[in-house]
Amino acid sequence: MTKMASAIAVDLGSDIAGVWTDRQGVVSGRCDSAGPLIRRGRVVDFDGCVAMLSQLVGTFAQPVPSGGVVVACRPVLASGDDQETTRRVLKAVFEPSRLLLIDSVRAAAMGAGETADMLLVADVGAELTEVAVLDYGRVVEARRSDIGTRDLSSDVPVDVIVDHIAAHVDSLDVEPPEDGLLLVGDGALHPGLVEAVAARLGIRVHRAADPRTAALNGAGKAAMSLLRHPGAR
Repeated sequence: MTKMASAIAVDLGSDIAGVWTDRQGVVSGRCDSAGPLIRRGRVVDFDGCVAMLSQLVGTFAQPVPSGGVVVACRPVLASGDDQETTRRVLKAVFEPSRLLLIDSVRAAAMGAGETADMLLVADVGAELTEVAVLDYGRVVEARRSDIGTRDLSSDVPVDVIVDHIAAHVDSLDVEPPEDGLLLVGDGALHPGLVEAVAARLGIRVHRAADPRTAALNGAGKAAMSLLRHPGAR
């Protein structure tokens, strides 16, 4: 009897990588323990990234078989070359039967269980800040900055990230939805960020229940949908 393929989700951050499978749950680990592998959302060490991700997958209790359906997060506005490098990494590690990249802001909204027709999402990571408008789950406009929580210090306050989020929201030239702004990513847990963004924008800002794993959870939902409905995108 042919075994059903696994659903697999991957979130490769500049700081933390996470992998989820429908049969074994989640494993996660640092991306930079052996030097920088991913910088500002871009794979900068292909071999190192393959080795790190393979080692991480190896921590599952059971081997992850090849031929699975893989959905992986990507930063908004990722270049074609950056996406192709990410695809090569994932193909080398998982040998998938199907591979789909999904914008991290879209995945995070799915993982957070947000169902409004229109959403305004800000994803603050270790080295990237992304802001996007989603219409019925699709990214229709987005901005990003090469700055994140790793850039903060006693001399670089959280206001720097707030400035970038506010500038991106203003440049999108859209009326904020009734639900305001959804904040996800590790940065969503940074002390005072929610309040500072709300004060600057003058709108409601709410943090996802589990902002660190929202994108991975959403990618997992997308992988399950792709597994059940192969024609879906």
